[in-house]
Order: sequence, then structure tokens, then C-alpha cells
Amino acid sequence: MHHFYLNTALLLGAAAFCLHGQTELSAGGWTVWSPRPEIAPRGYVDEVHSRGGHGALALSGASNPAVFGGWQRAVAGIQAGSWYRFRASYRAEGLDYAPRQVVPRLDWTDGAGQRAGQPDYPWQTARNGDWTTVTLEVKAPERAAAVKIQLLLVNAPRATVWWDDVALEPGRDPGPRNVTLASVNLYPRKTADPLGDFLALLERSLPPGVDLVVLPEGSTVAGTGKAYASVAESVPGPTTARLGEFAKKRKLWIAAGLYEREGPAVYNTAVLIDREGRVAGRYRKVYIPREEYEAGITAGSDYPVFHTDFGTVGMMICWDSQYPDPSRALALAGAEIILLPIWGGDETLAKARAIENHVFLAASGYDHPTYILDPEGKSLARAPERGSIAVATVDLNRRYLDPWLGDMRARFMKELRLDAPVEPPGRR
Repeated sequence: MHHFYLNTALLLGAAAFCLHGQTELSAGGWTVWSPRPEIAPRGYVDEVHSRGGHGALALSGASNPAVFGGWQRAVAGIQAGSWYRFRASYRAEGLDYAPRQVVPRLDWTDGAGQRAGQPDYPWQTARNGDWTTVTLEVKAPERAAAVKIQLLLVNAPRATVWWDDVALEPGRDPGPRNVTLASVNLYPRKTADPLGDFLALLERSLPPGVDLVVLPEGSTVAGTGKAYASVAESVPGPTTARLGEFAKKRKLWIAAGLYEREGPAVYNTAVLIDREGRVAGRYRKVYIPREEYEAGITAGSDYPVFHTDFGTVGMMICWDSQYPDPSRALALAGAEIILLPIWGGDETLAKARAIENHVFLAASGYDHPTYILDPEGKSLARAPERGSIAVATVDLNRRYLDPWLGDMRARFMKELRLDAPVEPPGRR
């Protein structure tokens, strides 16, 4: 299998020429492309800003707010169905929002030069000083025989971007990355110890091999008739210790809702316990409905994600699912699975959170159904009866490809408009 190293050592001796009235720059096989001449960026080779001293592929917005286009190079010899690893590094000045304005793309073509499958968007980034490295492990689609590597600048009139160390290499099939999820349907009634009821159900009914189990919101108050503040406790505390004991015994992760006290504040919190029984993280509910404000609950203020031994998870609680930004923030931070301890709420909106962010979602509720969804919003498992558990094994490496739209998780990362204001004038 070929290695396609496309670094800027190949770029010396660049020369400008015209093609059908459009100015392009030829540099070691690279040309500047745009769908229309009047929106083309200015492309040139800059030897000053190069990482390796051989020159960098530069693009300037040239004060054009409609600028769209960039460097392009065709690579032949692609094998359909084989895996490839793309990487490239860039540095930039004058951007408004880098994910949307700096767009590397792999546009696959067949033997006749027609598009094969849908383009792929490298979106995973790592920062190293002034440079950002973008990578993608990707499988060439059926019929692919070549690929156009594009380094695009989009609607960035004040920007200059330098690209260097561009490479397309043989990759490896990552294989499945399976994780078995479980969500619990139980609504304790007239009990002094609802958490004990949950743990008893898990002891008798949770199948072996589960990696992560989700309990509902407020697992220490349901069925007690007590006020939130009266059951609030520290984290770590008595409840996390009990959850940890079970997690360690079964070598699994547990997410559960409880009420946390810190000084005068009481939070509606979800905790994550690891396989050794330790508190791996907590999330304090950000969207507090008026009923909880009136009961003295304090709102959280951030959306953390947590790195487990199988992947990255985030948590929302109940009312968070009414709004798009909690799940969006978690997905942008890398969450592959969203855990939703919930009391009651709109199932359609919860389903939308999985679909719009292209993540798995596991919900455990009282007056809300208990289920596990895939990134297309399809139900993988449901627990319709009290005292039952929904269990599903999901593959976190599976790519969910739409035949017309391609990989929507990658497009979500590149096309989301976080730069456009969402508040009406005078709101602040």
C-alpha cells in the first residue's frame, strides 16, 4: 500500500498560471480551487511560517467576506474499503471561529473522476504551540479510486492560514469498540431507602458483562416524601460509598442522581462511579425548573465530560433535555454517550438530543421511559415495566453514514454555527 506524504518539501518552485480565467497556484501538485473566481482565496507558498523550513501552503481571505476555497491536490491509487489516516497541521491569524472557517476535506472519486460516497471532514484536533494538528482515521468508500485533499478557507475575510506537514497514510481498521450499557426502570414507593431498592434490583436482575449502568434522577429521594435538602449530602459521601461498593464488586461504572450539599447550596447532581468504586466525576444540573428553584436548588454552571476505559461520556439531568445546549456542549467536548438520569419529560426532545448531536443516549426515569438510543435516535433497548432493566451493547467505533449526507457527526463538528449570535438585541 502506498504512503502519500504531501508535505511542503514538495512545494518549492511554485508558479502561477491561469485556467479558464481563474488564477490558480501550482505548487508540487497543489492548486488553489474555488467554485467561483470572485470568492477564491489568495494562495501562496510562505517559507517564513513553515514548520520544517520548506515552506507552508498559505491562504488569505483578502478582505473578501464571501471567500470560499483553498488548496487542493488529487491523490490516485486509493483502494476502496481500505483504511487511511489523514493528518495536517495549520496555524492561523484573524479567524472568528476556526472549526467552521478552517475546513480540511477528503473528497473521494471513482475511476471516472465522479464523486464516490460522500466527503469526509477531519475534525479531531490537538494544539501544539501556534500549530493545530487535524487528524482523521477513515475508510475509503465503495468505488473510491482517488481522493481530492482540500484545505479550505470559509467566510474568513481577515484570516491567513498556513498549512504544513500534510500526509495521507495507510491506516488500520480499528475494529469494534463495544460497551454494554444498562438503564434501570424502578420507581420506589413509600420507602425509607430508595437507593437500597435500586441496589437490590441490580443485585438480582443485572446481567453479567455490563460496563455501565444508569439510575434515575434523585435516587435517594424517590418514594420517601422528603424534601431535597433533607437528603442532601457531600460528594464523596454515604451514597457514593454504597454505589462504589456495588461498582467495585461488579467491576462496572454507575451513574446516578442524588442531592449534593456544599455549604448552603444544594445541587441536583449526577455522580459517575468507576469500576474500582471511586467517584470519577459529578455533574450539577444546569437547567433548573422553577419548581426546583422554589425548593431551594442551586444551578450548576458547566458541562464536564469524563474519560472512561471504553470512551468518553457526559451527563445531563431531566430538565436539561428540554434545551439543546447541554447535549451540544457535551458532544463538542467529545462525549460519545450521554447519560440521562431523569424524573419525567418529553421523550421526543430527549430523542432529538441523540439525533442532533450524533451520540448514544441512555435514559433512566420514573415518569419518563427507560431506554438506550443510537446516534440516529433508534431504540436499541427499552425497559417498559417497573423493576426491569434495558441492556444494549453498542459499538463506539461504528460510523453512522447517511447515503446522501455522509458522516453527520463530523459535519456537525465543522458546520455548527457557534459564531452567530443567538440572543436578541438588548438581552444582556
